[in-house]
Amino acid sequence: MQLAVWTYEGPPHVGAMRVATAMEKLHYVLHAPQGDTYADLLFTMIERRGKRPPVTYTTFEARDLGKDTAQIFQDAAREAVTRFKPQAIIVGASCTAELIQDDPAGLSEAMGLPCPVIPLELPSYQRKENWGAAETFYQIVRTLADKSVVRAPREGRAARVNVLGPTALGFRHRDDLVEIRKILALLGVEINLVAPLGATPEDITRIGHADFNIVLYPEIADEAARWLEKTFDQPAVRTVPIGVGATRSFIADVAELAGADPTPALGDTSSRMPWWSRSVDSTYLTSKRVFIFGDATHAVAAARIAREELGFEVCGLGCYAREFAREVRAEAARCGIEALITDDHLAVEDAIAAAAPELVLGTQMERHIAKRLGIPCAVISAPVHVQDFPARHSPQMGFEGANVIFDTWVHPLVMGLEEHLLTMFREDFEFSDEAGASHHAAILPHRGRGTTPDPIRGGGEAPAAFADLAPSDQPGVPLHHLADGPPSLAGEDRLWTAEAERELKKIPFFVRGKARRNTENFAAAEGRRQIDLETLYDAKAHYAR
Repeated sequence: MQLAVWTYEGPPHVGAMRVATAMEKLHYVLHAPQGDTYADLLFTMIERRGKRPPVTYTTFEARDLGKDTAQIFQDAAREAVTRFKPQAIIVGASCTAELIQDDPAGLSEAMGLPCPVIPLELPSYQRKENWGAAETFYQIVRTLADKSVVRAPREGRAARVNVLGPTALGFRHRDDLVEIRKILALLGVEINLVAPLGATPEDITRIGHADFNIVLYPEIADEAARWLEKTFDQPAVRTVPIGVGATRSFIADVAELAGADPTPALGDTSSRMPWWSRSVDSTYLTSKRVFIFGDATHAVAAARIAREELGFEVCGLGCYAREFAREVRAEAARCGIEALITDDHLAVEDAIAAAAPELVLGTQMERHIAKRLGIPCAVISAPVHVQDFPARHSPQMGFEGANVIFDTWVHPLVMGLEEHLLTMFREDFEFSDEAGASHHAAILPHRGRGTTPDPIRGGGEAPAAFADLAPSDQPGVPLHHLADGPPSLAGEDRLWTAEAERELKKIPFFVRGKARRNTENFAAAEGRRQIDLETLYDAKAHYAR
């Protein structure tokens, strides 16, 4: 287990909580000390759920370690069953409680509780959150599925399918499910079960009635789907419908297993991404360098969309889930690069800085990294923060999901044109550096004006404290300041002359970094110790050939 300011995945008991919280009438009894209840905040604050997770903590204290902590667990389990009356419970230990070795599985088995008890063995010091969620779902399915089920013949009825994988705290899982339901309705396929999200333990007993399964999120559902394939002879659709091309492939795969006509679903023309990709407007974004990092499902899908549907150049691709490293490495090979498999955000930051992309697609951590480096960024994967659980419908899957992806990725690059215009007019009083960003309250007087607008009331005189702020102290420094790259050295060691720096800033910010790197590489190859105007134009002519 690695301690860090940021972490891509929590311990495996958080993954188990994601499954328990997604389901109905299932309760999780977690043997844990005081302090481990922090996980509740992930659901109530970040996901903004209307109710707290269905978890009972034993919350033993330090003084309890000299007593019988096993009895504390048994008391908590009995109270949870009496109070919540679940159809089933799952039991396990947090990473801290694991050290005292109380064995919740054995304890609960000996208690004779009036509902099914599903023990979880989640090695906190070897595994992480996504594995914990996958193992929990697998154990629930394996324990509760009615193995005596015999499917009815296909003749005279619609095909039935299980949709597997969506959980609580998942990246747009709720919205993705809406789009999947639309596609299945157009194909005339009946949904037997969606799990874990919204399912009850009683529903899981009927999982064998479906003709096949759809694995929406392999990190969560792949292990359970493999068991279902062996036990009930249910094939699985593993095409993840993120992007226009993948959505069409997904429709074809589902239609084949269902014996349905794919035409109604393929006729959906709501996606505007293909039209834009063929338009003249898209040409100035062709070959933009993009760095992608996240969970395997979304990272691989993003690389395919960037390469095949938007014409970007994937200059970096990686994921933090080692269990799916093979799939990510295979996609990286198709992009002509080597995959980065790590859960160290500092290594990811170094890789982004070295690749010098023009767009970063990642998690909330890459959002912060990109902000420091002055690179546009879009979030495509968990872990995410509250702003990535929007109140509006914002899927990633299906044709509408392709529209959302198009907006999310392209807008940061398109807005670079506006930023370039602001840079061109930077000497104007309204657009000068001292004016600050237009979407923040003004806290300094515009050049040539006599009063300072009050940043709180929007008019009149500002408090005197605001008037003393230097430009560098302002919030909302324009993005083009960050995109200029590292500051040049002063004095004898200054690489760029002041005149060359001023000329460099006339280049649009979204390609300025590349121009800086090319010029410095040219100067080094030519043995020039300083970059002046002549070197800048010589480099431009060199790379134009």
